[in-house]
Amino acid sequence: MSAELTEREFSKHLNSQFRLKVKNHDLPLQLVEVKPYLAQENEQQGLERFSVFFEGPGDPLLPQRVYRLAHDRMGDFDLFLVPISGDHRGYRYEAVFNYHKE
Repeated sequence: MSAELTEREFSKHLNSQFRLKVKNHDLPLQLVEVKPYLAQENEQQGLERFSVFFEGPGDPLLPQRVYRLAHDRMGDFDLFLVPISGDHRGYRYEAVFNYHKE
């Protein structure tokens, strides 16, 4: 069972480690930032909109795609991750959330 993927839930686990399932091993990713999206006056209301940022090792560089992540408290879930910066010392990845609140 996995937790709800909300800004509030991710914020509870800031600076904790997630495990990304890659082939036959786990790659550690650290949740380093949860950034809310502030809706503009003319935009649709009732949406959950935020980004989460992870830092990972410098090898391998993960291409953008859906990955399976695991966390001790949040459980297992799939996220579309995009590499946004980094080099051989480490990479930063972003997942963007934009969906209707229940």
